[in-house]
Amino acid sequence: MQQDRSSAQTTTDPLDLVIAGGGMAGSMLAYVLLSQNPALKLAIVEQSSELGTDEQPSKASFDSRSIALAHGSVELLQQWGLWQALHQSGCAIKHIHISDRGHFGKTYLNAADHQLSALGQVIEVEAIGEVLWQKLKIFTAQGRLSWFYNDAISALNPTAELQHISLRSGAQLQSKLLVIAEGGLSPSRSLAGFELKSEDYQQHALIANIGLSDSHQHKAFERFTPTGPLALLPLTRQRYSLVWTLNPEQAEHHLNQPDHEFLAALQQAAGHRAGVFKTVGQRVVYPLSLKRATEAARHRTVLLGNSLHNLHPIAGQGFNLAVRDIFSLSLLLQKHQADTYTDWGCYALTKAYQQARLPDMQQVILYTDSLVRLFSNSSRLMALGRNTGLFALNLCPDLKQAVANQAMGLNSIRQLKALLTRA
Repeated sequence: MQQDRSSAQTTTDPLDLVIAGGGMAGSMLAYVLLSQNPALKLAIVEQSSELGTDEQPSKASFDSRSIALAHGSVELLQQWGLWQALHQSGCAIKHIHISDRGHFGKTYLNAADHQLSALGQVIEVEAIGEVLWQKLKIFTAQGRLSWFYNDAISALNPTAELQHISLRSGAQLQSKLLVIAEGGLSPSRSLAGFELKSEDYQQHALIANIGLSDSHQHKAFERFTPTGPLALLPLTRQRYSLVWTLNPEQAEHHLNQPDHEFLAALQQAAGHRAGVFKTVGQRVVYPLSLKRATEAARHRTVLLGNSLHNLHPIAGQGFNLAVRDIFSLSLLLQKHQADTYTDWGCYALTKAYQQARLPDMQQVILYTDSLVRLFSNSSRLMALGRNTGLFALNLCPDLKQAVANQAMGLNSIRQLKALLTRA
């Protein structure tokens, strides 16, 4: 039976943290912080109308989509003790084939060329949700984690030493730090006074799981088409995770096609190098835009995940950027924990978080946004330039290594470690 724990209550003692958003980013942050800090007490406010229960997480927070985890993100999940429970649900990316439909430019990335077993992993979000839920149940039973299901922040009243948080249910919370991880449409972000910049790409993403007639051999494909990029990422059970960028009219058309017509259209767009498509699962379409907050932190408040940055899926960087948000905040909180009296929301910490996240975020946004504009352009001159670039990658190992490091998140993690060590 579903349970709503958001009955009105007032916390007498301030919490160390309140996390607004119990989805993948918020739940993962809660697990990492509670694992690293035995004395920590926090609460999660989950606004989904589909209530979570003691037995399972909210289905609205952990849906049937898949995500690509870069090699650097997988390493962090291993350090946090999560990947050990997730690896059976993941599918390794050992090869990446990048091409521009109708043009000569192609390039290949192979894990073996970088002395790695995999460039990354593809995993369904539901699998991550189940593992996080089971681990967080332990902290809930210990009284270190409180949940406020089917609830949302209605007002914020920050003071010098605390963030006073009013919930829609009437509950009143006090916290030294508020972390907003509600996703791209975060209402609490506006309540906290953050400014959001948004650009509509005039594109939609169609996502679905595609069954194959033969093994995908751990190959991923990124094909640039006149409507935008088409990505096929290897999944378990001889499947691909499809992300197909289309204009709104095409997306609507393909969404409503009979399965056999859809698979024929996809086969024509993707070619046969990726194999023969046999079945298609549920198709979902959503609009694409670039959204980013102008600040990562304000007084006793930080943004994390899609509440801070919501990217085009062209290079699969969105959740990997969120993993580095979690890494940055957890490292800073560990450093501050060394103090006899820990003020989790002090200015020094929020300032250091902003200094760590904005450069990384801006670099990834520049990278993904440039790819969108470069490969969604029909100009012959632009086509020549981008295909020459793809061809050059195969001739220049150092350049290919730099591209691979960016895709795997290794450079970003190294830079963060150096920066946060000095913070």
